Amino acid sequence: MEKKKIAIIGIGRVGLPFALYLDALGFDVVGIDRDQAMVEKVNQRKMPFIEPGCDELLTQSKMTCTTSYDAVSKVDYIILTVGTPLMSHIETDLSNIEHVLEIIHPLLRPHQCFILRSTVAPKTTDYVKKFIEKYTKLKVGINFGLTFCPERLAEHKALAELKTLPQIIGCEDNMSYEMAEKIFSTFGVKIFRTTFISAELTKLFNNTSRYIDFAVANQFAIIANNFGQNIYEILRLSNEDYPRGYIYSPGFTAGTCLRKDFGMINELSPGPDLLLAAWKVNEFMPYHLVELASRHVNLNTAKIAVLGYTFKSNSDDLRDSLVPKLLRYLERLVPKEVSIVEPNIQAQSIDGYPNLSLEEALKDADAVFIATNHDEFKTKKVWDLLKKGCVLIDLWNCLGENKVTLIK
Repeated sequence: MEKKKIAIIGIGRVGLPFALYLDALGFDVVGIDRDQAMVEKVNQRKMPFIEPGCDELLTQSKMTCTTSYDAVSKVDYIILTVGTPLMSHIETDLSNIEHVLEIIHPLLRPHQCFILRSTVAPKTTDYVKKFIEKYTKLKVGINFGLTFCPERLAEHKALAELKTLPQIIGCEDNMSYEMAEKIFSTFGVKIFRTTFISAELTKLFNNTSRYIDFAVANQFAIIANNFGQNIYEILRLSNEDYPRGYIYSPGFTAGTCLRKDFGMINELSPGPDLLLAAWKVNEFMPYHLVELASRHVNLNTAKIAVLGYTFKSNSDDLRDSLVPKLLRYLERLVPKEVSIVEPNIQAQSIDGYPNLSLEEALKDADAVFIATNHDEFKTKKVWDLLKKGCVLIDLWNCLGENKVTLIK
């Protein structure tokens, strides 16, 4: 069988692992990205971010990357994985998708298949269909394929989950389904066929349900803290040997997916709803932690250390982290000194804050916030380095003391 040629547009944290996986399966893959530095790094066989297993695949890979879109006219499949952020007032930002469509529509040809893989708002795939049919002579389902096949991977688990998670093909015709199925059938996983909108909602519901679960945990933590009670003791009593209604542990809930995907549904609602309430709770947590520490120490005169800056544990991904928000609330109190410890970023400073070692940051600190649950912070060493009287806010329970507020 002839080797199918695939162009992956967007070689970031979604697109690059997917491209490497397809390359390893034997497809002829080219990556396209407007970030010249990213393209050069990949072509030098250097991973631009942490993703387990991808270093080895990249070393063995035959794929090439470019900033030019010329390859679009020569491939069988175009797979779009660009970012789809949320605007300031809970409005989906389609500018990245629109930008790509404006560039590539003159390059599209009959019998290609366009696969949208970015997380999108309902009816976005239908918008892509209308755009293509308006600005080209192509007709979806007649001489051109179009599907929405959402990625549902967790960072640091991308390759493992590509091998196990079912793949969803959202389409409106048999031709498009059959074209996309030729790609995903090589994964050896279940394939589900559905409509454009059902596929779009599936991804949004997956992420939003998790976001709500974490908001419930954070709301319960706020309530327990305001009563002066220990949320981790309550969680143990609630969950242990009880078969219903498992409650998650609290923590900063953000990132490029969870922090914005709710908005792609909420923007279609005329009033407040459960999704907006979940967002409000999760976004309130940085302020709550600052207020919690303020009950025990004068932050205005304090030396403060913030442990972690990325949005999730053991990651180097700074995007949509809640830690900058925590730092902004701390800065409003004009503290004596603020430093951070981010072991996954090899830089002396991040956004103007000195990025220190644990020893440097914790020496004589009056208040410490464990903002990201990195493995480096789950050790007795953190506690041992604190001076007597230091206030430690451990929302993640990294030290295993089952308390949010600890005073040495």
